[in-house]
Amino acid sequence: MPIPFLTAEQMAEVDRLMVEEYRISLPQMMENAGRQLADLARSRFLGGDPRRQKVVVLAGSGGNGGGGLAAARHLHNWGAAVEIILTRPLPELEEVTARQARVLTAMGVKISSAGQGQELPEADLILDALIGYSLRGSPRGRVADLIELCNQESGLTLSLDLPSGLDATTGETPGPCVDATRTLTLALPKRGLRGYAGELYLADIGIPNEVYRRMGLTFEWPGRGRYSLALRRTQPKG
Repeated sequence: MPIPFLTAEQMAEVDRLMVEEYRISLPQMMENAGRQLADLARSRFLGGDPRRQKVVVLAGSGGNGGGGLAAARHLHNWGAAVEIILTRPLPELEEVTARQARVLTAMGVKISSAGQGQELPEADLILDALIGYSLRGSPRGRVADLIELCNQESGLTLSLDLPSGLDATTGETPGPCVDATRTLTLALPKRGLRGYAGELYLADIGIPNEVYRRMGLTFEWPGRGRYSLALRRTQPKG
């Protein structure tokens, strides 16, 4: 069965149906996304053993950032040395994302917010959780700065949902865009990823098949007991 690629508008409708009609909350979806991101990071980047490996998480203020923070919690629990850089101070995050950050603060994970003269710490892996499918126009301010810094690094980058700066519908990059080694896209791949050259994986975050049928889409999760699957593999960079 072909896997449909969604526009940003269609993905927004998936989220709306999930929350308003199927009563599956954003924190639930965020947890699922973070768990799948951490698992892919462990298996495909960190050799199956994150212990003592350095992971930097770049997290935006919304739901994409919250998924990255959930992944950071799992990687920390698995022994990785995790450091988080937020695009905004914790009090300015959306509440569901701030909740994830507060948990990490209580755990003693190092969290800072981006500022002038920012440099990224040395890392074995960078998790890009800056912007999801809701990008409108060119990334600006601290988000743009972190994208540029990420692209200056020679290490590996794993993006959540799509590389930050990529338009989910058109695939255009109106400004700076993360040059991701691999991307884990959520629920269904976004149309803008068709021209993306990196490795592409799909994560099951618990969307009922009935949601897709409501939207006129024919899709059933093909993973057969797995929660993520490879859609496209390339020779990894770095």
